[in-house]
Amino acid sequence: MHSARRAARCYTWRMPIYEYFCPDCAVKFEELRAIKAADGVATCPQCAGEHAARVLSLFFAASGGPKTAAQPVSMGGACCGGGCGCGPSQN
Repeated sequence: MHSARRAARCYTWRMPIYEYFCPDCAVKFEELRAIKAADGVATCPQCAGEHAARVLSLFFAASGGPKTAAQPVSMGGACCGGGCGCGPSQN
């Protein structure tokens, strides 16, 4: 099979993983589903409830090779840096 056609076919099979939270049993779970179905009803694998809501998924991605990927990443957080008075003393 032609490599471009094979790559396009492989791409159509890929689906993102979404995270959901079930308020009925307080379980967080993941589901592999099509983008157009992301906000549809998600059935909880623990209690079979259908009230699960999609939650924000956090991830880390680095580019630039091993040297760049090994560098520490600042997450911002003004409060942790003393911005709200809970950090190091400003005296």
